[in-house]
Amino acid sequence: MGLFDKLGFGLKKTKDGIFNSITKTIISSPLTDELYDELLEQLILADVGYEVSEYLCEELRKEARKRKAKSGEDVVAIFQDIVVDLLSTDKEFDLSGSPAVILIIGVNGVGKTTSIGKLANYYKSQGKKVLLAAGDTFRAAAASQLNQWAERSGVDIVMHDEGADPASVIFEAVQKGEKENYDIVICDTAGRLHNKKNLMAELGKISRVIRKASEKASVETLLVLEAITGQNAIFQAKEFISAAEATGIILTKLDGTAKGGSVISIKKKLGVPVRFVGVGEGVDDLLLFDPQSFAQTLFSLEKEGE
Repeated sequence: MGLFDKLGFGLKKTKDGIFNSITKTIISSPLTDELYDELLEQLILADVGYEVSEYLCEELRKEARKRKAKSGEDVVAIFQDIVVDLLSTDKEFDLSGSPAVILIIGVNGVGKTTSIGKLANYYKSQGKKVLLAAGDTFRAAAASQLNQWAERSGVDIVMHDEGADPASVIFEAVQKGEKENYDIVICDTAGRLHNKKNLMAELGKISRVIRKASEKASVETLLVLEAITGQNAIFQAKEFISAAEATGIILTKLDGTAKGGSVISIKKKLGVPVRFVGVGEGVDDLLLFDPQSFAQTLFSLEKEGE
């Protein structure tokens, strides 16, 4: 199954729900105020959020007039372009370091450990030499679970005993990554700290030890969110992003929701792009997020039953 097919399969529940209705509404309705009112309502029902839904409708109204859209298919194509623009970023995911360090943050229970395992498999399949760092030393069995994923993905791991200093685990892993020519070091972090002050202090400490461990390292920080919690996830993520200076999002369980509209609003509301999406339980079901493929899949012109 190709990546486009896998994305389509993963988005089936989302597409077969409200988004099919949205596409049909755009195709079959004349460009009147009633269309934009109905579209706004449907986007809100799809968990896009009111502000972003209103923005999309206004942009569609403006662009349809500007491009002199003549058919429903023209309007759908314009709407796809607007969604792509909203989701796109001109900032490349930085893997230029030696090693490239990827910090994974997020609350417990959102699929953080699973996402690390899948991310390791993703880069291993590209021929990269990957090392994991079990930096969540506060949660019982966290390192053991990550070790299982390391074995499953065929990558190496650095672990310390439960209760050890997380920064020391990551320091050792980054040093090992530089000395032994690993391409990528993926670091787990604690999923629950008592307050924002503790979170900032811990993640700030980790950032400093990465620089101390290797001057050649590049660092990206990915926040893991669940698609099934939608706008609530976005609300909760704001604190994490401000505290941790996240540079991207991993959105898990996209295959498990009939709404899925929160994907569209994440970048505009949080200021950081979606980098990867989880569309299944398999080790290879974490996909690099491509706004063009996403918009084309979600707002395709397939007829019902195809």
